[in-house]
Amino acid sequence: MFNKTTRWQKIAEHINELIPEDVALGILEVDGKKMTIGRRGDIMFVCAHKCPHAGGILSQGFIDALGNLVCPLHRFKFNPCNGFNVSGEGYYLRHWPIECREDGVWIGMEEK
Repeated sequence: MFNKTTRWQKIAEHINELIPEDVALGILEVDGKKMTIGRRGDIMFVCAHKCPHAGGILSQGFIDALGNLVCPLHRFKFNPCNGFNVSGEGYYLRHWPIECREDGVWIGMEEK
């Protein structure tokens, strides 16, 4: 998805500033773009703010026992790390790379 035109942007010193709990969802805004940020243990992800099906606000959904992001409107499920719809409807969820490094939390954004 990303190539040499990806720029990495620091978004926090530590993941706990963004998502303080082990299993939680929140809203992140980078460069004026709203995104959903999530955490399940050591796994973090950043994906679209709204579900591609009917526009449900994904941060109002939940993370199921398998680690899938579940939309609050129609319960469509997505693998938040690769964007694929896992409940069979065929939708794709935009997502961005996120990394915890020694110097903070970074997100990969496409160059403008």
